[in-house]
Amino acid sequence: MTAALPTEFARIAQYFRPLAGPGALALSDDAAVFTPPPGRELVIAADAMVAGVHFLPDDPPDLVARKLLRTNLSDLAAMGAAPLGYLLTVSVPRGTDEAWFAGFSAGLAADQAEFGLHLLGGDTTSTQGPVSLSLTILGTVAPGTALRRNGAQAGDDIWVSGTIGDGALGLLAAKGALPDPDGFLSDRYHLPQPRLPLGLALIGIAHAAMDVSDGLVQDLSHICRASGLSAEIQAAEVPLSPAARVANRLELCLTGGDDYELLFAAPDSAAAAIRAASRATCIAVTRIGTFRHGPPHVRTIGLDGNELSLGAGGWSHL
Repeated sequence: MTAALPTEFARIAQYFRPLAGPGALALSDDAAVFTPPPGRELVIAADAMVAGVHFLPDDPPDLVARKLLRTNLSDLAAMGAAPLGYLLTVSVPRGTDEAWFAGFSAGLAADQAEFGLHLLGGDTTSTQGPVSLSLTILGTVAPGTALRRNGAQAGDDIWVSGTIGDGALGLLAAKGALPDPDGFLSDRYHLPQPRLPLGLALIGIAHAAMDVSDGLVQDLSHICRASGLSAEIQAAEVPLSPAARVANRLELCLTGGDDYELLFAAPDSAAAAIRAASRATCIAVTRIGTFRHGPPHVRTIGLDGNELSLGAGGWSHL
């Protein structure tokens, strides 16, 4: 008679083994073994999400899984990297039902199919606290081509993809604190759109890049510090969705997190190539300002022509 698998291993076999790629060894060993594509450099990033901090405790598990994977894919997009695979750690309270695991794994399966990658391994544990998730993603780039934060140059234009502020407004909508009749804002919060095709297209065009996860102004300040430059953006040029314009919360749009759009620096001479990349990938881009010589600082010029005072300028994890 064959002994039944302990619950942890039974769940791994039922919900996570079907997600595993060849290098995962059917999740039956202590680690994955795989060979990176020849002539490529590895790009590795990790992010964590905790219930009540990064997602709402009652969010559907499939959407939680997809947001976790997509936020990490956004880090690859910002480096101009193509996805390869990921490692996953799941910590849930004892007694979490099978429906949660089924929904969570279904969400991962849907986005694995959409973005072309597989699970390589990870861990499952119990916790006395809220659901805690961590994902380490692997991607590849051609040697020496990864987009960095430290490459911006004085005179470079500042560009963003998509629209800004929808994620922060979407959190308010998901909490019922902001009208969202068609669900657009809530959807933008729950399901960010990693701009992988645009990131790949910006290789050799952009001087620096990162994704907007903690607020436009704060994340732009990271590029300023890394590149030793100041920046000036025009609030009137920051692209807002129709729903964000109706909400009329400009400061929140400039400082709120969860947009996962690309923020990048490029010379003025690259404008035509950037717009061509935008058309080719069907991802909108907008020029919003300029990098300049000066101490690392972001000046945000308001609609009245005066500099806005935005406090911390974004989300802090600690």
